[in-house]
Amino acid sequence: MRIDLSSDTATQPGRGMRAAMAAAVTGDEQKFEDATTARLNERVADLLGQEDALFLPSGTMCNLIAMAVMCRSGDEIIGARNAHIYGSEGAGFSTVCGASFAPIDAPDGIFGAEDLKNAVRRPRPRSPRSRVVVAEQTCNRGGGTVWPLETLREVARAAGKLKLSLHVDGARLLNAATAARTAASEFGGMADSIWIDFSKGLGCPIGAVLAGSRGFVEEAWGWKHRLGGAMRQSGVVTAACLYALDHNIERLHEDHANAVHLANGLAQLEQLAVSPRPPPTNIVMIDLDEGGPTAANVNNQLMKRGIRLNYEGEYRLRAVTHLGISRQDVMDAVEAIREILTQSSD
Repeated sequence: MRIDLSSDTATQPGRGMRAAMAAAVTGDEQKFEDATTARLNERVADLLGQEDALFLPSGTMCNLIAMAVMCRSGDEIIGARNAHIYGSEGAGFSTVCGASFAPIDAPDGIFGAEDLKNAVRRPRPRSPRSRVVVAEQTCNRGGGTVWPLETLREVARAAGKLKLSLHVDGARLLNAATAARTAASEFGGMADSIWIDFSKGLGCPIGAVLAGSRGFVEEAWGWKHRLGGAMRQSGVVTAACLYALDHNIERLHEDHANAVHLANGLAQLEQLAVSPRPPPTNIVMIDLDEGGPTAANVNNQLMKRGIRLNYEGEYRLRAVTHLGISRQDVMDAVEAIREILTQSSD
């Protein structure tokens, strides 16, 4: 695909990253002998203000393992209705942990301490037990929205008083930290568990790192084995993550600037609306006028031109900028969408 705006998972490892992977010092991860992976875990734990961390194949596994450590059968997880863990991870928390989910209506994915208090169950034998609150940073389906630091602190304080664990789904945490000009440890230090994804804006082909207390990570290791996430010479891929930490964080603001440029260009078209505006990070939600061409139709026509967006609903598309997208790519995408919508209205 010439211009792939469907997700920042479309990134490809560059030459420098591939060279780092080829030169990686490796060992048996399951025996704690892979020095490259151990170094990554230490760096991420420090980056996120946590005691320890462990490398996992995916962010979905990070969320699942965190819930498995924190929940028991019959427990309930609280989070935004549009949270990724609720709608896009195969109900893993239910099938593996026996937990349910109590959704909070929050269109931008951000809720407050009062929302949390209202969602918590009153303890009684016939009710699920409220156990964990999940905050997604940034909120994917909210349009890459960033949890304000103080709002997250208030939720963390409320969670503590309510004896809930706070889990931060940090799939795009470094986008949030970049946009908020805040150290990632400020967001991470208040969480009981938190993770970052390397296969999105950081440009790696695989991997995420889950962090928490030493006791939490020790339990997480057991689940990593149970779920088939333990590896051998994982340094081949964790070397890419170390490269990303050194080279791909500071450039995230470029993706954010391209998202703003994309949103501004699309906003000139009468047949659609964009949100949020301006986009706070690298995600632009595109709502087409109902009654006109559907999202699937527009995306199919775009793909014939070598351009791909993500289909989110009958009239909703999502575009995500990343290191594989240039300013010219953004301009080309805007022009292609303009042409398609113009032709459909003729």
